[in-house]
Amino acid sequence: MVSKPPVLIITGYGVNCEAESKVAWEMAGADARLIHLHDLLAKPTLLKELKALMFIGGFSFGDHMGSGHVLALRIRHRLRDELHSFIEAGNLILGVCNGFQVMVKLGLLPGLDHDYFNQKIALMQNDGGAFQNFWVDLRFEAASPCMFTRGLERMPLPIRHGEGKIFTTDHDLLDTLERAHCVACRYVDSQTGVPTMRFPDNPNGSLNAIAGLCDPTGRIFGLMPHPEAYLFPENHPQWPYQKIQGTLPKEGLGLKLFRNAVQYMQH
Repeated sequence: MVSKPPVLIITGYGVNCEAESKVAWEMAGADARLIHLHDLLAKPTLLKELKALMFIGGFSFGDHMGSGHVLALRIRHRLRDELHSFIEAGNLILGVCNGFQVMVKLGLLPGLDHDYFNQKIALMQNDGGAFQNFWVDLRFEAASPCMFTRGLERMPLPIRHGEGKIFTTDHDLLDTLERAHCVACRYVDSQTGVPTMRFPDNPNGSLNAIAGLCDPTGRIFGLMPHPEAYLFPENHPQWPYQKIQGTLPKEGLGLKLFRNAVQYMQH
């Protein structure tokens, strides 16, 4: 058993959620390490020392060629073999917001048939045509094999993105993702808890209300909302009301995803 599993968080070139991501992993019991992408590409063997890898949120390379596109290209051409070995060794990968966009463009998600380096699905501009920044409600799918979401049901999390719409013209692919339970979480109506296409509960028009995907193994997971931004009860915009009502949680609910990951790596 690994007491504090080592996790690598890639930084640099416009991504900007490294501080809260590091705190999230550390609060969950992991040994979180920050590394600039340039340094990882210079020494890709560092991946052999790790149990998990995280692609964080932000605006990698300024989103100038589309969110996550340039970072995905650099990784595909410079880190492909080492990353494939990392996956085959049974390790975990998490991507949040821009990190999710990178993983989709790289092909890590949905990762069907162990094909992790060919893009199969798209993350497009929000239906509203604008950057959105507010809190949404998620439903985690019980049938999903996702290691990060095991035992979770509903959760409020913040979103802040301009290109978060899961989209494909291949209806067979969408059906395959559903049958394989690769849809790990969905946007839901805040009142009914039912998946919805209606704005603002679905902030981007994502098909099937998809907020996050995992690969068929459940070890690779990406989502648009930010769990690392809800580590403390006071992160929630309604925490004073929750305190008065006696419903204030002891810790931020987003931490549960990181705790699940650490528990998996420790056994």
